[in-house]
Amino acid sequence: MAIEWLTLVAAIWLQSINGTNSNFPAYSSELKRILSTSQLNLNNLASANDAGKLFGWISGVAADHLPLWLVLLIGSLLGLLGYGLQFLFLTSQSPHLSYPLLFLLTALAGNGICWINTVCYLLAIRNFPLDRQIAVGLSTSYIGLSAKLYTDIVDVIADSNSPSDRAKAFLLLNAALPLLVCLAVAPLARGAVVGKSKRLSRGFFAMFVISMATGVFAVVTSLKTVVAGALPSYAILAGMVVILLLPLVVPAGEKVTETVRRRCLIAVHHDDGGVAAVVEKDVESDGGEGVGVVDEMGPLVMVRRVEFWLYFFVYLFGATLGFVFVNNLAQIAESRGCSGTSSLVSLSAAFNFFGRLLPSFLDYFFPRSKRLLVSRAGAMGVMMGPMCGAFFLLLNEEDASLYVGTGIIGICTGAITCISVSTTAELFGTKNFGVNHNILVSNIPIGSFLFGDFAALLYNKARNHNSSLCMGQNCYRTTFILWGSLCCLGTFLAFILHLRTKKLLCSPKITTQSVA
Repeated sequence: MAIEWLTLVAAIWLQSINGTNSNFPAYSSELKRILSTSQLNLNNLASANDAGKLFGWISGVAADHLPLWLVLLIGSLLGLLGYGLQFLFLTSQSPHLSYPLLFLLTALAGNGICWINTVCYLLAIRNFPLDRQIAVGLSTSYIGLSAKLYTDIVDVIADSNSPSDRAKAFLLLNAALPLLVCLAVAPLARGAVVGKSKRLSRGFFAMFVISMATGVFAVVTSLKTVVAGALPSYAILAGMVVILLLPLVVPAGEKVTETVRRRCLIAVHHDDGGVAAVVEKDVESDGGEGVGVVDEMGPLVMVRRVEFWLYFFVYLFGATLGFVFVNNLAQIAESRGCSGTSSLVSLSAAFNFFGRLLPSFLDYFFPRSKRLLVSRAGAMGVMMGPMCGAFFLLLNEEDASLYVGTGIIGICTGAITCISVSTTAELFGTKNFGVNHNILVSNIPIGSFLFGDFAALLYNKARNHNSSLCMGQNCYRTTFILWGSLCCLGTFLAFILHLRTKKLLCSPKITTQSVA
């Protein structure tokens, strides 16, 4: 049993370093200065981080035919190439990169993220078939800590007063750290462990405690004005490293429990003259994650379903809008005269972590058999409601509204992203999950271009023509109104999808099968 927990720990570590695209706001302003480019071109570079997801389905196909460890290495090598050449460009160790080539390199690195994500999803789904949502939520929540982790490392290795040094450090870490971690955990990237599946409540409770402690530490240390004087940067980084190692306690504890249990069974065997009866709870009696008989659909069948397109636009007007907001966070803060860009990025990442953890938390403490019949789509709609209010809250000029709005958008975006993984499996089955889910998230680059470019055009229109910068609340006022309105539309579509899929929840329950 301990091996399943080790695969979950591996997924946690992989997700912790796989959010390299979330670092873009931390060095985008410096990149804009070095390239002497416009806000529109800069936004297109931010969108290029997501453009790689248009071809993310390739990683799903690869995962069906290649060992998972090889899929991991391919993803990390794509990131090494994409970010590595950009790092060499900034350090003047490579020829000048044209804007189209820089765009392609950024998209290539973004595609590498899909390969690592696919492995993490499959590890959780295959090794924890009866606790799929909990395992997926726990592992993917840690991707929300990527920006925080990378920022902590940069605070130690780079001059905090030199934007150029920090930009180079971020790109170097983006290139090298995922490869190092993928090499370290590749032996654990394996398929389902052979044996009878069963619920693993005790271990998940320990994981929740560790994850909550991790999130609290990330939020507190993101508030630089509170802890900067008390804790030096290297102490914060050391704390992050230690807390990321804590999940190892769970597989170690499970190993000890297995050993003790095995010895007890041997003792009973001898005492009863060679007859030992072990009674285990029948997993089918609890229903597992199964919510009804779901047809296994291939991608061609899936895209012909009305439910898919409703789902596509719900995600587009929900999580994708949240990602676009984060991509523009540096420029939003700069236009409002807010100097705490790094703190905002870290705060957004920390709340994104809690948002991704929230669905798993609810599934653990409130099993589906004990909850109201709310589908995953309905849950996505519930989380999009606060996002609508947050975008309109950003119309307020106070810095406090920016911090509060960023936190709300972070937690809701994280929750929707996490819920979507189980929604894909719930609606279209698990057999073709790797391809199906990557087709869904292809809306991220589409939305990033559409919504981001619109924001950039409004930004350029509002700026002083004698300056490359736009200062003032008008820079993003219309953008926030549009984003908030689209989010309201997405909330409405989510509840339509909930009504269309509610029948699944009322069907006879079955035991969910793992991915073939």
